[in-house]
Amino acid sequence: MSEQLTGAQSLIRSLELAGVDTIFGIPGGAILPAYDPLMDSKKVRHILVRHEQGAGHAAEGYALATGKVGVCMATSGPGATNLVTPIADAHMDSVPMVAITGQVPSKAIGTDAFQEADIRGITFPITKHNYLVTNPADIPKAIHEAFHIASTGRPGPVLVDISKDALNKVADFVWPSEINLPGYRPTTKPNNKQVREAASLILSSKKPVLYIGGGVIKASAHKELLELATITQIPVVTTLMARGAFPDSHPQHLGMPGMHGTVAAVGSLQQSDLLIALGTRFDDRVTGDLSSFAPDAKIIHADIDPAEIGKNRFVDIPIVGDAKEIILQLVAAIKDEQGKGSVGDYEAWWSTLNHLRETYPLGYDLPIDGSLSPQYVIERLSDITGPDAIYTAGVGQHQMWAAQFVKYEKPGTWLNSGGLGTMGFAVPAAMGAKVGMPDTTVWAIDGDGCFQMTNQELATCSINNIPIKVALINNSSLGMVRQWQTLFYNERYSNTDLQSHRFPDFVKLAEAYGCYGLRCESPEEVDSVIEKALGINDAPVVIDFQVNKDAMVWPMVAAGSSNSDIKYARDLAPKWERED
Repeated sequence: MSEQLTGAQSLIRSLELAGVDTIFGIPGGAILPAYDPLMDSKKVRHILVRHEQGAGHAAEGYALATGKVGVCMATSGPGATNLVTPIADAHMDSVPMVAITGQVPSKAIGTDAFQEADIRGITFPITKHNYLVTNPADIPKAIHEAFHIASTGRPGPVLVDISKDALNKVADFVWPSEINLPGYRPTTKPNNKQVREAASLILSSKKPVLYIGGGVIKASAHKELLELATITQIPVVTTLMARGAFPDSHPQHLGMPGMHGTVAAVGSLQQSDLLIALGTRFDDRVTGDLSSFAPDAKIIHADIDPAEIGKNRFVDIPIVGDAKEIILQLVAAIKDEQGKGSVGDYEAWWSTLNHLRETYPLGYDLPIDGSLSPQYVIERLSDITGPDAIYTAGVGQHQMWAAQFVKYEKPGTWLNSGGLGTMGFAVPAAMGAKVGMPDTTVWAIDGDGCFQMTNQELATCSINNIPIKVALINNSSLGMVRQWQTLFYNERYSNTDLQSHRFPDFVKLAEAYGCYGLRCESPEEVDSVIEKALGINDAPVVIDFQVNKDAMVWPMVAAGSSNSDIKYARDLAPKWERED
């Protein structure tokens, strides 16, 4: 005999059955019916955030740190539209997330009712799928499907919009026993013929590169990747979204490619004769001017999303499937070829790459006035904290420095906004990561511009005993924009001076939010203040590192330029020594 529940009760029961243990959200009129049964749930913890954008990024951080689906909830109208940025962010970076929103009563939909917004229409281009539910009997099915879609294939966000009358009405509760989505059948097993062709091409190439994207982390394929690299001895580059997929300490790792990648990583792609692209999408920040990207390279492109293959670059061997399954089969095929005597010879290739690596190492100049170097701060933060911590970042210079100077040895330890480039991501994402991984140290490496967009979530952290640590790289500027103004706008600094060394006082702000506030202004203080922060675990900690504003991110490929035009420093371009 089926049980009769209100739509609101059905929603909470469905979330429990879907395995949800945490929701980040804010109540409001249209979603309010759901908050009453939520109060009685013994399985689901609700964390009351201070802004819906914080709820969405916290759900992302939770998902990225745990591998589970993150959940956020908001009311109709402005509550729902405040989730648009994190939904778009999750869509760009393939983060499994379910966003639940309240909607005005079904009879009022389309009338411009109070706090009405067509959130389904608004988010249609930035979700894997979305639902508008007006019948309470449909809620369990919608929730069941939403979690399945969000977490399978290429992960991504799913929106479930539920009208207020559907939450209030009573219906039979029936939890579906199976998923029936005839039009949704993600391919996970690769084509054997294509894998064998890829193995043969890899072993016959002279200058191959394993070009690794975030899909390898999504597929939990880091161990398989290590075996593939080990048996082939092919150099590895990891994109911004793949940092940690391959250990930084491994001798085959050349670092991060792209706009602010290492010279060795960028040079390896430009000079290669074969790119083995796994779980990556040939993003413009990696390729630069696409027409001049890796001009002599054949392409093996493996991805779970067939829409990505061939989208930006012609592919010689396409492979659709789950990255772990593909790498496992590729390893087997390569071992089989090696057993027949086919072994790649990359000695000359490694000689070229090692020359680049040794000649143009990743580094930085210390400020001549003795002030604090942001790169030094992040380097010491990494060395003192270690590779077991989780690091989140906002967007801008501090994000690039964190990608460059934190040493990543494990997947799931670097969380950032890659595709959308969302300022304000770091603090709420760190909050979500800490909720999901409470025994892990979580650092938010943030800039003073990003921090002032979402720092209100420090109150959420204090109230809910979520002791994140914030390393505030305070250069009193919108740093990356200032860098572009320095390089391309004749040092005309239009509206990039935030005056953050004066306003606000970040130590007092942290204390006002119930956090510990610390300040560091000199290199001599860096180690001790980081160690002090690591010793505090009963509340969040914010360190205001007041750094030099003229520091810039190098190497750099100017937007729209060829990767061959990379600058190692402002007036230094490396020589590829390419063979024509």
